[in-house]
Amino acid sequence: MAVTIYYEQDCNPEAIKGKKVAIIGYGSQGHAHALNLKDSGCDVRVGLREGSRSWQAAEDAGLKVMPVAQAADEADLIMILVPDELQPAVYEESIAPHLKAGDTLAFAHGFNIHYGYITPPEDVNVIMCAPKGPGHIVRRQYTEGSGVPDLVCVAQDATGDAWDIALSYAWGIGGARSGVIKATFKEETEEDLFGEQAVLCGGLVELVKAGFETLVEAGYPPELAYFECYHEMKMIVDLMYESGIHFMNYSISNTAEYGEYYAGPKIINEQSREAMREILKRIQDGTFAEDFMQDCKNGHKWLIEQREAINGHEIEKTGERIRSMFSWLKEA
Repeated sequence: MAVTIYYEQDCNPEAIKGKKVAIIGYGSQGHAHALNLKDSGCDVRVGLREGSRSWQAAEDAGLKVMPVAQAADEADLIMILVPDELQPAVYEESIAPHLKAGDTLAFAHGFNIHYGYITPPEDVNVIMCAPKGPGHIVRRQYTEGSGVPDLVCVAQDATGDAWDIALSYAWGIGGARSGVIKATFKEETEEDLFGEQAVLCGGLVELVKAGFETLVEAGYPPELAYFECYHEMKMIVDLMYESGIHFMNYSISNTAEYGEYYAGPKIINEQSREAMREILKRIQDGTFAEDFMQDCKNGHKWLIEQREAINGHEIEKTGERIRSMFSWLKEA
């Protein structure tokens, strides 16, 4: 199936410039969206809870800041950028009562719409603009004249121009400079969760840990194991990111490339793929979402236990010692 990609020439800047935009939340994505839209000439206000630690930072950045309910009441387009688990309560308490027919409700991740934790009225647009990168990169690349590619989706087109609004929003935060990919809420939600769990976060961290533990258990110094299985990971990924797997293989030694073809399929094998299929199934049928939201109601008990376990792992203690000796990190 062909993918549709839009660029700046495909977007109408006036569609977003003609809106009063409320950014709800001022974290990683929130600060980037608000500042990029402001610099693009949009009418932006930031909605925060009373007493938020981000309030002063947003004001210092030259943004209008107000309570969430007031921001939602003023705005024609409301982008919700608080954490997924907090969105339903924020929506019900401070946003839903202020939605007007023809408003646009926007998200940067489809979790709550796709799994039904938020159900907007039928007379408002429901769109998504999801940058494929963390907020500080979204902001930095915008200020450098480029942008992070975005996924844009429309779940509900109440006004007939929801796609134009979504593309214009992507233009405002800089995504159209690199490319805006048309998708659906289902595709974005399920692929994003799978990528995080099976590869980018879950898979990668466990692979690094397993390699480190194997070497240390065999009697090798943890410092050397750290360099081989952790430190050099970035260099390999950078080569792949810049020019593809073939370029990475061209850049490494024949010994390393030979070992890649021999050992890689033994580590990532049919058992690994079956585990990935099971992870994807749990995402598709909503089991993961239910488990996650239940843990949130339980004060993030399981999440905090896992966080504490990885923070105390020998690989993190070794890495902290080694990174303290890196002169370039001290200067950064």
